[in-house]
Amino acid sequence: MTSLSARPKWPLSATCSFTETQSEKDMSGSLDGSDDGRSSPYNIVDNARLRDPEVGEGLLQREIGNQTDLDSSSENGFGWTVFWIVVNTLATIGIVFTNKAIFSDPSLKLAQLTFAAFHFFMTWLLLFTLSRRRFAYFHPRRISLRDIIPLSLAMSLNVILPNLSLAFSSVTFYQIARILLTPTVATMDFVLYRSKLPRNAILALVPACLGVAMVSYYDSLPTQDANVKTTSSLGVLFAFCGIFASSLYTIWIKSYQRKLKVSSMQLLFNQAPVSAFLLLYAIPFIDTFPTWVEVPARRWLMILMSGIFAALINLSQFFIIGQTGPVSSTVVGHLKTCLIVALGWATSGRSVGDKSVIGVFVAVGGIIT
Repeated sequence: MTSLSARPKWPLSATCSFTETQSEKDMSGSLDGSDDGRSSPYNIVDNARLRDPEVGEGLLQREIGNQTDLDSSSENGFGWTVFWIVVNTLATIGIVFTNKAIFSDPSLKLAQLTFAAFHFFMTWLLLFTLSRRRFAYFHPRRISLRDIIPLSLAMSLNVILPNLSLAFSSVTFYQIARILLTPTVATMDFVLYRSKLPRNAILALVPACLGVAMVSYYDSLPTQDANVKTTSSLGVLFAFCGIFASSLYTIWIKSYQRKLKVSSMQLLFNQAPVSAFLLLYAIPFIDTFPTWVEVPARRWLMILMSGIFAALINLSQFFIIGQTGPVSSTVVGHLKTCLIVALGWATSGRSVGDKSVIGVFVAVGGIIT
């Protein structure tokens, strides 16, 4: 927890430019002795400084010290950015393969709602900790239950459907299918809110759809090799339903933030417990529970790691967007996609000559270019 308490410094580029510009104006005004027809007390002070060498030398040293502090702050900010990018990348890779290992256990594959409720609880616990006075990363704001229930339902589907896709498909197909999320969000935003459809989203839609279609076909074909991991028809169905649910959830987040005038963390702080509470009503009727005492200790450890990874992803994504902006966050997303696809392919048992590799390159090439 000590790393969290050392709160990272935000970029100071705007502050630096303002300070330098103001200093240049003040210095130029004092050197030429003109004030452009305006009476300014800075000219008197600056002239006095110029007449006194000791004062002038002290001023110069102070300005050099301030610039050194700003450079140090920029270096610290860059270091924290790299740190959170590494954390986000490793946590995302970790949660995909950890969840895949958990769902490979038949006794846990059909307990998806319980698993999602556990993730929501871990996310809320992290946000509750960060909202305390010691950290104060954001100020909690209460949202009425009537306003938050539709978004909480969408949040639940956004987690459950992709997890079901991962349980019934290969890691490679699961991640390749998620590539369709970006163009689908752009298209849905255009249909629902008449937002301008970005040209890049249109261009990325064609190769992304073509690549995902090729991977869906070849990855779902039966194989004689028991070591090759394939995708079932249920995995394909859950994948496309998950893409639709995730796209709708993403669009609603932006809409709810504007309507309720809250930050993303304030919104998530209200969503997570409501989503977990709503799932409690459906868990007894939908989930098939294992015999808990027969679940091995390593599976319990994986479940705990999965919850920690989910909390780290939410936390690191907040810092990445806050310090670098959405463009850099998108680049990080592409990096994670390539790494997960490569690792998924390496662990799938498929050969390099497998035809589905063509679809992988077409889909990944579409989002990168």
